[in-house]
Amino acid sequence: MLFNHRKGDGFIIKCPRIDLDMRKKTLIMGILNVTPDSFSDGGLFYGEDKAFEQAERMAEEGADIIDVGGESTRPGARSISEAEEIGHVIPVIKRIAKKINCPISIDTTKSIVARKAIENGAQLINDISALEFDPNMAEVAAHFETPLILMHMRGNPETMQLDLQYDALMPEIIQYLNERVKLAEGKGVDPKKIIVDPGIGFGKSVEDNFRIIKHLGALKVLDRPLLIGTSRKSFIGKALNSGVEDREEGTAATVALSIINGANIVRVHDVKPATRVARIVDIVRNIDN
Repeated sequence: MLFNHRKGDGFIIKCPRIDLDMRKKTLIMGILNVTPDSFSDGGLFYGEDKAFEQAERMAEEGADIIDVGGESTRPGARSISEAEEIGHVIPVIKRIAKKINCPISIDTTKSIVARKAIENGAQLINDISALEFDPNMAEVAAHFETPLILMHMRGNPETMQLDLQYDALMPEIIQYLNERVKLAEGKGVDPKKIIVDPGIGFGKSVEDNFRIIKHLGALKVLDRPLLIGTSRKSFIGKALNSGVEDREEGTAATVALSIINGANIVRVHDVKPATRVARIVDIVRNIDN
C-alpha cells in the first residue's frame, strides 16, 4: 500500500539534450559543491580539476543530474558576489558539458549566474529562494525554456534557523510552493518544467525535517515532480549523534523513505549508495501485485 500512490506519476521533463523520465525511475541528483566552505565536504572539490573528477565519478556511479553550486547555503553562510560565483561555477560547467553526457543543474539564486551557466551548458536551474532573491530568475528560465526547481525556505541562509515555529508545517509549505509555482507560470515558465522541493534543513527544526519526510505525499497535491535533499544534513547527525562524515546510513534511510513517500528526485553527495537504494525501492514500487 505504501507504494501505490507512485503508480501513474508520469512526469517527464524535457531538457535540451535529454529527457528526465520519472515514470518508473527515481532520479539521482549528485551534489557538486565548488565552494571553499561547504558544510558537507569542506571545499573538497573546490577547483576545476577536482570538481571535474568528482563529476566524472558521479556520472559513472549513476547520477542522472549533476547539480553545480558555487555559493554555500549552509546555515549562517555569507552571500558572495555574482562575479565570484560565476568564477566558481562556469569553468566547471563548461568542462562537464563538453566531456560528460549528464544534464547539469545550476544551483544559484542569481539570474545572471543562471544565464551564464545555461549559456555554457547547464540545463536546469535550482533556485533555493524560489524566485524570492532575484525576480529576474523566472524570465531566464522562461527565455531558455529551462526546467526550474523551486524550494521552500524562510529568510536566507544567514537567518533561516532563527524562526522555526510553524502553525501548520505541511499546509504552510504547500501554500508557499503553490504561490511560487503560480508566480513562475505567470512569468512564462512552462508549467511542465517546474519541480518543487520542501527544503529539508532550510528553516526547519530536527523534528520538522522528519515530519516532512513522513508526510511528503501531501505535496503531491501540487502535481509537480518532487525533489528532496536530505544528504548528510544536521538532523540526521543529531538523530544518530554522528558527524558529517558519518551519516551515510542515515542518509540512505531518508532517501528510501522519501522515495516511498513520493520523491521523484533525490539530491545526494554519495551517488553510488543512493543509486542502489533507489533501484531497490523502485523495483518494489513498480512490481505487479
